[in-house]
Amino acid sequence: MLLTELLTPERIKIPLRGATKEELLRELVQLVSQDDGLYDSAEVLRAVLEREAVLSTGIGNAVAIPHGKSAAVPELLMAAGHTASPVDFDALDGRPVSLFFLLVGPESAAGPHIKALSRIARLVRRQEVRDQLIAATTPEEFFQAMKQSEASS
Repeated sequence: MLLTELLTPERIKIPLRGATKEELLRELVQLVSQDDGLYDSAEVLRAVLEREAVLSTGIGNAVAIPHGKSAAVPELLMAAGHTASPVDFDALDGRPVSLFFLLVGPESAAGPHIKALSRIARLVRRQEVRDQLIAATTPEEFFQAMKQSEASS
């Protein structure tokens, strides 16, 4: 499974405008919930906040991968984007975050969910990939940078 199979340019926002952790999570959840209004955004947000309360998903190097499992979504979905200025996200390295990937899916997609989390973490481990994604000025540029990075990994 490729990350670009879970992500569409419509679920990428540049720049994300949230100034706090919760505002950013709401904004990202709204991106996955906007698909014809099919998903209960309040339920999806609850699942993501519940997971975030266990341990911050700010993995370091200015990256966060908030995620959650909810029956409100029938399949694994992804949203992404970056902020104009880094935001405090309680990241594990203590540094602010500017690059975000939200992953949500039903309990039944636990295996693919873990694989997708791992793929995101591997992809953004490379500084040049993070730089390309943060340099993107449109959702399409961000998406193309993801596609190119996946093709070369």
